[in-house]
Parts: sequence; structure tokens; C-alpha cells
Amino acid sequence: MAKKGNRVQVILECTEHKNSGQPGTSRYVTTKNRKNTPDRMEIKKFNPILKKYTIHKEIK
Repeated sequence: MAKKGNRVQVILECTEHKNSGQPGTSRYVTTKNRKNTPDRMEIKKFNPILKKYTIHKEIK
């Protein structure tokens, strides 16, 4: 039987939008493998409010 608990669901939040002071947030939900990426994820994703690609960081 396979071990459970390696894949975990994470929330990615835009860092640029948070600092801009505009209302709303840009968040994405994805999964990651804890063995391959033990540290926090940092991915460039599209922010529909700012209408450009920005860095999204994993939040707890």
C-alpha cells in the first residue's frame, strides 16, 4: 500500500498585490510534493486584478 501524506494542498498568494493597497487578493490553490519541495513555493502566476504576471508565494 502507498504511504499517505507526501502530497499536500497549498495556497499561493500574490506579493505585489498585497503591497499595492488595492482591494481584493489574487490566490491560487495547488498541490506540492513535500519530499521534492520541502521549502515554500514561489511561482510566477497571472494576477487578473493587476492584469500581469506576478510572483505568488506559499502562505500557511
